[in-house]
Amino acid sequence: MKKLFVTDDSWSQLVLRLTLGLVMLPHGAQKVFGWFGGSGFSATLASFTDHMHIPALLAILVILAESLGAVGLLLGLFCRVCAFGIFCNMLGAVLLVHRPNGFFMNWLGKQTGEGYEYHLLAIGIAVALIIRGAGRWSADRTLARQIR
Repeated sequence: MKKLFVTDDSWSQLVLRLTLGLVMLPHGAQKVFGWFGGSGFSATLASFTDHMHIPALLAILVILAESLGAVGLLLGLFCRVCAFGIFCNMLGAVLLVHRPNGFFMNWLGKQTGEGYEYHLLAIGIAVALIIRGAGRWSADRTLARQIR
C-alpha cells in the first residue's frame, strides 16, 4: 500500500500535478455541474450512453476521473490513481472521438472537430505522475511517511 503513496519532494511533480488538475477540473465541472457551458451530469451521461454507446458504468468512471480525479490531483491525494483515470480518459478520447480529426486542434474552425494534440499532453503528464508520484506538498507524501 505504501508504494501507492511514495513520492519524492519534487517541485517538478508538483507543477505537473497542479497543471493537470487545474486543466481537468473545469472539464469535470462541465460534466458534473453544467458549469462553463457544460451539460451537467444527467445530460452528459445520456450523451455518452445514448449517442456514443459507452456503457453507463464506464461513462460514470469518465465523469468521476475528470471531476474527482482533478480534485485528487490538486490535493495530491491518490495521485497515481487519479492520473491513471485521466490517462484512460484521454486515451479513450483520442481513440473514440478525436483521432479522425487529425493531430491539430481546430483553432480556425476548418476541421470537422478537435484533434488530439491536447490529449497527448495530458497523457504525457499523467504518465509522469503515475511513474514518479505527486511530489512536494501532497497528501500522498504525508500518508507515505505515516504508513509503516
